[in-house]
Amino acid sequence: MEIPTQLRCLFAGAVEQQDGTYLIKIPEREIDRGELQQGDTYRVAVLGAAATDDAAETPTDSQRGQTPSTPPVAEGEQRTVEIEDIGDQGDGITRVERGFVVIVPDTERGERVTVEITDVTENVAFAEVTERENHD
Repeated sequence: MEIPTQLRCLFAGAVEQQDGTYLIKIPEREIDRGELQQGDTYRVAVLGAAATDDAAETPTDSQRGQTPSTPPVAEGEQRTVEIEDIGDQGDGITRVERGFVVIVPDTERGERVTVEITDVTENVAFAEVTERENHD
């Protein structure tokens, strides 16, 4: 998957059916940041969320359409992740809770690594590899 450099925002949300159409709600904070303007037209990419056996990550009906206000990771936090994709700049891409994107340089698709989160924004985090899993 390539992530274009002109990407304006990235968020997770549910697709809802309403009056014979489908609706994706854009969190207000994306408009408040000034990168999107109400009434303008934008290109939207819809990526399916990875299936999970963890019921705790499945939103309930009351949670659908609500976007958490804080990222699910913090600077200095360590995680063991699997690199899912490679972006157009060659960096590895993985997703954690709620589909939150973490970009990890110097990794390959399918590689399992332990990373330390180095920078966090509202929409994406960046991490550095601290340990690589042996592939015996």
